[in-house]
Amino acid sequence: MTAHRYDAVLFDLLTALLDSWTLWNAIAGDDDLGRRWRAEYLRITYLTGEYRPYEDLVAQAAETVGLPRDAADRLAERYGELRPWPGVPEALRALAGAAVPLGIVTNCSERLGRIAAACVGVDFAAVVTAERAGFYKPDPRAYRQGLRELGVAAPRCLFVAGSPYDLAGTAAVGLPTYWHDRSGMAPPPGVPAPLVRETTLDSLPAFVTG
Repeated sequence: MTAHRYDAVLFDLLTALLDSWTLWNAIAGDDDLGRRWRAEYLRITYLTGEYRPYEDLVAQAAETVGLPRDAADRLAERYGELRPWPGVPEALRALAGAAVPLGIVTNCSERLGRIAAACVGVDFAAVVTAERAGFYKPDPRAYRQGLRELGVAAPRCLFVAGSPYDLAGTAAVGLPTYWHDRSGMAPPPGVPAPLVRETTLDSLPAFVTG
């Protein structure tokens, strides 16, 4: 068997693999309002720790930015419309073709996480939602659940983050991190730097296989 730089890859789902921003903006009815809603949701979620219903956090974020709570229900109804960022399916298929196991660790409910994972168009060996793990990222227990399900040690697994909010959690677990910064987000003060920060996944297959 060919030795790779990493034995497996775990991904954030809703920011690293999927363009969820476009759907949130459509539900909000305004791009700026949609981005503020999504950013507030990310902020709340990454401070939550133990699992609370995902839909409640989305509704809370909606209220905070001036949207009605039922925006969360309308978002959930359209989750099947999520689409991957350009180049994502190709990068993941290249990894799968190199026999690299792929998994997801996502801050989502079990039901919506499964719907969203199917939108990527690639099979995953593990899909770990916050609901099933019992904790939201960046709690280390969420990432460790993904590692257990892939059967790999943290130093041998690359994590692909979609936002800087993952960086503290992956550092705590010892997960090397590639930040797919498609949305141009500013990292919070004091978060550890990723190994790589790219705006696409074009370089990911070569980075993983070495």
